[in-house]
Amino acid sequence: MAGIDLKREPRFHYRAATTPELVTLPSRPFLMVDGEGDPDTAPAYREAVETLYPLAYALRAAVKQATGDAYTVLPLEGLWWADDMSRFSVDAKDEWRWTLMIGLPDAVEQVDAADVMARAVATKQPPAGERVRLERYDEGEAAQVLHRGPFATEPATIERLHAYIRAESLALRGLHHEIYLSDLRRTAPEKLRTIIRQPVSSR
Repeated sequence: MAGIDLKREPRFHYRAATTPELVTLPSRPFLMVDGEGDPDTAPAYREAVETLYPLAYALRAAVKQATGDAYTVLPLEGLWWADDMSRFSVDAKDEWRWTLMIGLPDAVEQVDAADVMARAVATKQPPAGERVRLERYDEGEAAQVLHRGPFATEPATIERLHAYIRAESLALRGLHHEIYLSDLRRTAPEKLRTIIRQPVSSR
């Protein structure tokens, strides 16, 4: 049985330094669920998480059966925005819009993913089964940094990342992206590790 190490290809997709850096991300398939509202209180957020993981494991089993390749299910990720980006702040969480997602290997395209997902939804009945989709996400060039600590202290790290982008004469592009490296259920807030990523473009 072969193994697919999704955390090494590319290495920087799930690793980041505490100093901002530029990276270029390849296109990759993801399981995705869209939603809106405060992630601390919105039922849609919990429903998305409770849906993504069962389907990610179902697809992993299908890939292993079809190809013999095994891989570890990847961390939860999120794209974040607001209709009025001037109001995208920790003080207006109710207005947040988001896409939660889990990365997949290209090998998932060797199985009938739609059938695997449909059967998993019918069997496991996840709460957001009607909203989940499989889609490629092509982020391209981005700046990223590792944030250590609770989500409430992210604004300072985000500002440091944006200052780096300005210093590199680049412009913000696309959606604010976070990758949750820590298990939120078992990790103390001060020990959380989150990659904060911002797609960029030339001015």
